[in-house]
Amino acid sequence: MRVSGTSTTDENAGLPEVIKTAARQLLVKLGAGGLSLAAVAEGSGLAVAEVEAVFPHRDDLLTALLIDVYNESGAAMEQAEQAAREANAPAGARLLAATRALRQWSFDNPGEFTLIYGSPVPEYHAPQDTVPPASRTPAVLAGIIRSALEAGELTPPRRVLAGPPLLRPEAVELFGGLPEAPFSDVIERGIVLWSNLIGLLVFQVFSRTHDSVRDEAAFFDYAIAVAAEGVGLMVPLDEHTD
Repeated sequence: MRVSGTSTTDENAGLPEVIKTAARQLLVKLGAGGLSLAAVAEGSGLAVAEVEAVFPHRDDLLTALLIDVYNESGAAMEQAEQAAREANAPAGARLLAATRALRQWSFDNPGEFTLIYGSPVPEYHAPQDTVPPASRTPAVLAGIIRSALEAGELTPPRRVLAGPPLLRPEAVELFGGLPEAPFSDVIERGIVLWSNLIGLLVFQVFSRTHDSVRDEAAFFDYAIAVAAEGVGLMVPLDEHTD
């Protein structure tokens, strides 16, 4: 344990990472709602005053964790998608690669996954700073769907949305504009795909499917392929076992 008051300038510069690392280690044990600056101080070997000097309030620490975690999970998807794209994989295979990467990240980081996709933390309201990092996951999905649309890889839907778009301007901007018929509702369909992905991960990370399917990895791939059909995208499946 480092004694309070003996930090060098370099040590002070590294305090945010030390504190966040300790906080992330406590997420599995305490949950985000149980996280406190006192607990983090004890876990990091710092005085509470040192933690408060970096993160004056628990909410400041939660915001920093959210930004880091959203960025990490989004980067995992981006890197997998880029590797598949560089291998000239079709859009469906790129989607499978990106979602598999998020699944692996989620199992490797269950506390962090729960932070961003579990129950909301009481009395905490994420600030605008968390929006760009949180947008990286849907941006990967949107980019794959957009490229598939431009490459002619999407199958027109049987059912089309009746009435005007159900979208906020931010969603249209993220996708790069409203597509024309017969794909005018593909953004809404992409949001359904996104919600299916996160719901599937919640089921698997929180062990809701382990007593229903014998091969959860293969089931994940199958579920992504089924969900992708909603946007008209064919996902190639191979032999995959745990």
